[in-house]
Amino acid sequence: MWSVSVSPSVFQGIQGMCVSVRQAVCVRIQRGMCVCPAGTVAGLGVEGVTPAKGGPAGRGGGRGLRRFEEIPHTGSSGWLNLVKFWREDRFKLLHKHMERTFNTLGPIYRERLGTQSTVNILLPSDISELFRSEGLHPRRMTLQPWATHRETRQHSKGVFLKNGTEWRADRLLLNREVMMAPAVRRFLPLLDEVARDFCRLLATRVEQEGGKEERGHSLTIDPSPDLFRFALEASCHVLYGERIGLFSTSPSQESQKFIFAVERMLATTPPLLYLPPRLLWRLGAPLWTQHATAWDHIFSHAEKRIQRGVQRLHSTKAAGGGSGGAEGEFTGILGQLIDKGQLSLELIRANITELMAGGVDTTAVPLQFALYELGRNPAVQEQVRGQVRVAWARAGGDAHKALQGAPLLKGLVKETLRLYPVGITVQRYPVRDIIIQNYHIPAGTCVQACLYPLGRSRDVFQDPELFDPGRWGTQESGEGPGGGGGFRSLAFGFGARQCVGRRIAENEMQLLLMHILLSFRLSVSSSEELSTKYTLILQPETPPRITFSTL
Repeated sequence: MWSVSVSPSVFQGIQGMCVSVRQAVCVRIQRGMCVCPAGTVAGLGVEGVTPAKGGPAGRGGGRGLRRFEEIPHTGSSGWLNLVKFWREDRFKLLHKHMERTFNTLGPIYRERLGTQSTVNILLPSDISELFRSEGLHPRRMTLQPWATHRETRQHSKGVFLKNGTEWRADRLLLNREVMMAPAVRRFLPLLDEVARDFCRLLATRVEQEGGKEERGHSLTIDPSPDLFRFALEASCHVLYGERIGLFSTSPSQESQKFIFAVERMLATTPPLLYLPPRLLWRLGAPLWTQHATAWDHIFSHAEKRIQRGVQRLHSTKAAGGGSGGAEGEFTGILGQLIDKGQLSLELIRANITELMAGGVDTTAVPLQFALYELGRNPAVQEQVRGQVRVAWARAGGDAHKALQGAPLLKGLVKETLRLYPVGITVQRYPVRDIIIQNYHIPAGTCVQACLYPLGRSRDVFQDPELFDPGRWGTQESGEGPGGGGGFRSLAFGFGARQCVGRRIAENEMQLLLMHILLSFRLSVSSSEELSTKYTLILQPETPPRITFSTL
């Protein structure tokens, strides 16, 4: 689901960066100036002003605050950065660029790209300080191409693209149907039904197409197309309360086109982020046309499903039932929102469409990574399977109880997203001046936590190269390397502005992984880490091939 965020990070070290700046950075790092805990600025407005004694900024280190302009940076010319960025095709390796830049400049740096400027941070203690200053209406970087599409097509915006009081009012209403525990209990059986069907069909395929082995059958495939179909089928079932038949022998072309449209929309977003989308719209630029056409197809697909759902709900009510269907049957989040009547149908359309668009790639891709990591870590796979088997036997078929009894499944998803975060940054604009790493950061600055280097930092995680779902049972709440308590797992964001589809995505992935582990042993031909690329979301350079062996 949408936890995607965008980094204007570009490249490591501009050739024209002066030697004196690099030397100064090295001196600061050597003297420990870049390892001070964060604090809030109290009354800081001009250069050299010391925070009020005893205030939270007193944790700034006592060496004298440094000006914003002194934060290490990758070059002062945003336009030069942008030209290099385009020329060297750095869009797809943003995550690697950020990791290299932190290794070179330390745990905080500034970066300009075109007209955009950000401060990038890494350590959980600094991230904690950022989120403490997000205010009542947290704001993140707006994906302007998406916003322009809504405006030019006269569509309402969902919560992903809203800010301020309007965002908060809509978000609180949505939370009741997608985030709260009673809502999760309502839609969990629908996700479980789709996950079971997926595994039954996969088992049939393995037996029919796979090779015969001593203990059963085995088949090596690229599961990514099937995972995309699973994610769309599961999302539709939860959002609209209906199955769309993607597991049939001849899935609909309409749904296949929807998946392609989502992929095209994601691929065309990064190049548009630093260009004026309205100008491109007026000029009819091919890149904008591709992007807008992809969104148009996404909205068209969602609109057909919404209209069908509305008609079904009206028919049910006319027959004397409620939106819940026969005997309180849950018929989807769409029905719940319409029945409550607190959001207009236009706003329901906007938010359901965003949830649909954000419910395919952003769950299917992490599942690819999770299956690959289980395949190349057989001991971990057996450990998780052992816990899942016990939990499933005790739950008596109750999916909710089974997930509660298998915390390693949650750890498995978190560990996958630690190494392969879907969105590589989370941004906030602090509502007051703050101090991070002893640098003054003015209110309103775009500050972003960089998740890919965070998840692989030895300053934050012990043995970060190891795939260990069990680490989350001991470190999640405790204080570990890098400080900051629990600010180590941020793939779904944090706080009031965390991913609105988080509970759907988490449970969807856990349930599918649970049923796969109950049915198959996974293996891969290589033990090497997957090469990755960034196209608004992080994904494998080449989809991995997985061997599924029946148990």
